[in-house]
Amino acid sequence: MTAETTSTAVTQALAVVLADSYALQLKTQNYHWNVTGPHFGSLHALFQEQYTELQAAIDDIAERMRALGAPAPGGLRAYLDITSIPDGDPAKDSRGMLADLAQSHQTTAQSCRTALGSAEQAGDEVTVDLMTQRLTVHEKAAWMLRSHLA
Repeated sequence: MTAETTSTAVTQALAVVLADSYALQLKTQNYHWNVTGPHFGSLHALFQEQYTELQAAIDDIAERMRALGAPAPGGLRAYLDITSIPDGDPAKDSRGMLADLAQSHQTTAQSCRTALGSAEQAGDEVTVDLMTQRLTVHEKAAWMLRSHLA
């Protein structure tokens, strides 16, 4: 595998992480706006904390792609073509929102694992570190969301 092919594999995997992160950020913000019920206050705050964290992460992922020499995809159409995260349904009750977000964090964690593997194969320690950090965040977020369902 050439350095260019390796870099392409890493940046293609990062593009999926970026698209999944962006779609998850939008879904989380949507649920923040539309959550109702007896746990409104705590869920409204939790969702805001999570979408704010995702906004910062999106920038880090895109900047890593640029540092590797690849353009970062931008625009909803570009993200829709590569994300595995379905749109949220604002009509869901709070339990449905929690379960949906937990699943979406698990999906994004899997995208991070794929990018992590590509980066490890390429010997790209910076991307390995970034994906390890992102994987930690998504696994913890999924756990926090699931804990509200218990």
